[in-house]
Amino acid sequence: MQQKLNLYNTLTRKKEEFEPLHAPFVGMYLCGPTVYGEPHLGHARSAVTFDVLYRYLKYQGYKVRFVRNITDVGHLENDADEGEDKIAKRAKLEHLEPMEVVQHYTNVYHQDMDKLNVLRPDIEPRASGHIIEQIEMIQEILGNGMAYEVNGSVYFDVQAYHKNNKYGKLSGRVIEDLMANTRDTEGQSDKRSPLDFALWKKASPSHIMRWPSPWSDGFPGWHLECSAMSRKYLGTTFDIHGGGLDLMFPHHECEIAQSQASNNHTDAAKYWVHNNMITVNGQKMGKSLGNFINLSELFSGNHAMLEEKYSPMTIRFFILQAHYRSTLDFSNEALQAARKGYTKLMNGLNVLKKLQYPEDGAGIAPDAKLNEDLLKLTEDCFRGMNDDMNTARTIASLFNLLKKINSLHLGQLNIAQLERGTFDTIRSTYGELVLNVLGLQEEQVGDMDDMLHLVLGFYKEAKENKAYDKVDAIRAELKKQGIVIKDMKTGIDWAYEE
Repeated sequence: MQQKLNLYNTLTRKKEEFEPLHAPFVGMYLCGPTVYGEPHLGHARSAVTFDVLYRYLKYQGYKVRFVRNITDVGHLENDADEGEDKIAKRAKLEHLEPMEVVQHYTNVYHQDMDKLNVLRPDIEPRASGHIIEQIEMIQEILGNGMAYEVNGSVYFDVQAYHKNNKYGKLSGRVIEDLMANTRDTEGQSDKRSPLDFALWKKASPSHIMRWPSPWSDGFPGWHLECSAMSRKYLGTTFDIHGGGLDLMFPHHECEIAQSQASNNHTDAAKYWVHNNMITVNGQKMGKSLGNFINLSELFSGNHAMLEEKYSPMTIRFFILQAHYRSTLDFSNEALQAARKGYTKLMNGLNVLKKLQYPEDGAGIAPDAKLNEDLLKLTEDCFRGMNDDMNTARTIASLFNLLKKINSLHLGQLNIAQLERGTFDTIRSTYGELVLNVLGLQEEQVGDMDDMLHLVLGFYKEAKENKAYDKVDAIRAELKKQGIVIKDMKTGIDWAYEE
């Protein structure tokens, strides 16, 4: 394949050809969940987006080390430097140990991601398991004069860092504007500047989660965790750092500053990739806004905003039908349309299973124009993926290819006029992209082929005997299962109802 992957780099504000630092090895870090509640549709978008990138990089032959963290300490309410730890707060409410909360919601996250066919990362570090690495990084930043300790807490000195670097280069924020629009608030008096952020917080007497450090018994700052864990497993500089657009500022901006301040090196990641948000009536979906839908509610249909339940693959297709950098607005209509699109792609896989290439070519000469057109269609399927992971365009290209596949199946195009290589390319391109890159899979349980073969045999027999009451009964029962019988010139076939 001659096409090369291009990714939009938030750091440079442009699409860039993807060139790994140490090909064929690729290091990729994704900010994972803070596990204090069930995952919702917004979490799914980030997970699915970077799952597809992970899959596509591996499909292209790269050896990828994918690290996705679990935040289990230090993420305070409202993403601030004051207030309760989100996990500790949930632990108090439920009368549990904080790590019971962490384990429970980590398990729920994994179960829901498995249903969405999101591959597990190669390494999944927890913040609480890397306290030593975080303390070491703080000591380096202090040694380089870009942090200060006060009353047992350590804060990053943004203005000291900005003297020789550029705070705000990822998000495009201007530090002078930030200073002008920010004021000291109650509880932040320890900071030299309201822009400074915590690297280590001294724990209050009531704070459950705490560790010893050179400064106090306390806990690490939320921003620091990812800097320390990405460095441990991917090195001081690696290829891709991903996350939701809502993390770009201040979380990722702070990561860049911490990494540079500790190592005196350039940016931690070469490519910064951000997925956009799920919205509801134009407003970001999120726990803090109270307008979120948990994945378990989507799967069960048990939510006031839902007209029905939606399967995991319908949800995955819904996410993939839009470009990852565009907003994706939730609606029942959009999910129902996604189900039809997903079903159409699955029907294409079933048709491909049935298509057989005539070994002798039936004595018919290949049609050069037909072969050329079909190969162009297969090549076009990769243009979307290589153009900044435009899965929406890839899906549209797959639908165009599917039209030709269906024409071959119906006999409208003569399969014998295809070169064997063309036929194999069609089959492999469609199957690999649908199953292994987009990560879609059939949701039917059991061996559908054997069961349907038997039922269609009864259907054919009833039709030949003109027992139309049985014909109608078989059709009706299969339709209840979402399966449609097709009477074609070439014989009797079935498809999922679209």
